Amino acid sequence: MEFQSCVNIKKEWDIVGARQLGRDIARKIGFGTVDQARIATAISELARNIYLYAGTGKVCFEALEEIDRKGIAIIAMDDGPGIKEIGQVMEDGFSTSGGLGAGLPGVKRLMDEFDIHSEEGKGTEIRVVKWLR
Repeated sequence: MEFQSCVNIKKEWDIVGARQLGRDIARKIGFGTVDQARIATAISELARNIYLYAGTGKVCFEALEEIDRKGIAIIAMDDGPGIKEIGQVMEDGFSTSGGLGAGLPGVKRLMDEFDIHSEEGKGTEIRVVKWLR
């Protein structure tokens, strides 16, 4: 997979950098302001999860181009503790950080595709895609 660019997540400020880069890439692909905001929100959530739960990781972006459509893929990767119960974190309202719990279910709703792989002690990789309509 060829990533257009990645942002390392090590400190809270990196969340903002990832969000801004993702929004810029989405704008260049042709997404309107509403979808740019959805994409930026999803990126914020993914990057914040890395920062809060894994400590460090990265968020990568890939511009997608198929015969009949364009889109953006966002891949959030970390080598953190992994997610013990993926089913639980995908429930609306579930939060371990005391947040609103919109979290990963919210990201799934904002995007068109959502794929998560996590292994305890080895980390988590989440890939989401938004297609241009």
